[in-house]
Amino acid sequence: MLAEHAKLMTFFAKSKEVIGRKKLQKMIYILKKCDFPFSERYGFHIYGPYSEELTLRIEELCNLGFLAEEKEKKSNYYQYRYIVTEDGEQFLSHYNIDLPHMESYIQLLNEKSSRFLELVSTMLYFENLSKEEVEDKVLTVKSKQKYTREEFDEAWKFIHELTN
Repeated sequence: MLAEHAKLMTFFAKSKEVIGRKKLQKMIYILKKCDFPFSERYGFHIYGPYSEELTLRIEELCNLGFLAEEKEKKSNYYQYRYIVTEDGEQFLSHYNIDLPHMESYIQLLNEKSSRFLELVSTMLYFENLSKEEVEDKVLTVKSKQKYTREEFDEAWKFIHELTN
């Protein structure tokens, strides 16, 4: 019944901590695009791919006491930090979720900024288009971000690294 929750808890256990709701959304989306078996459905939202299902599951995990969500005040906004609790570790001990190699992907993703992951996930969202069409689409739907040629080049290189 809670197998999908256990997959997410495995993600959190392997990541040690995730800082930021947007970053969390993008990390799971990118992992899903790299064929990790997350079931959350995504649609396109103001910050790129977004899953209401993921938001609800995270809320449930916090309400169950399996995941700690720490709210930190930054200069003009709040940032959220997610950490597995002892109860969460206990919950996870009842499941044998095997996600080989996910830890190395998580490490790569966690080292990147939310802005960069927003770019990468948005590019992956439009992966059925040509490279030029993807860039045009991103520049249209994310015009306020003002992504540079260098950022696109870095994102393409990162996507290639993740998917090969």
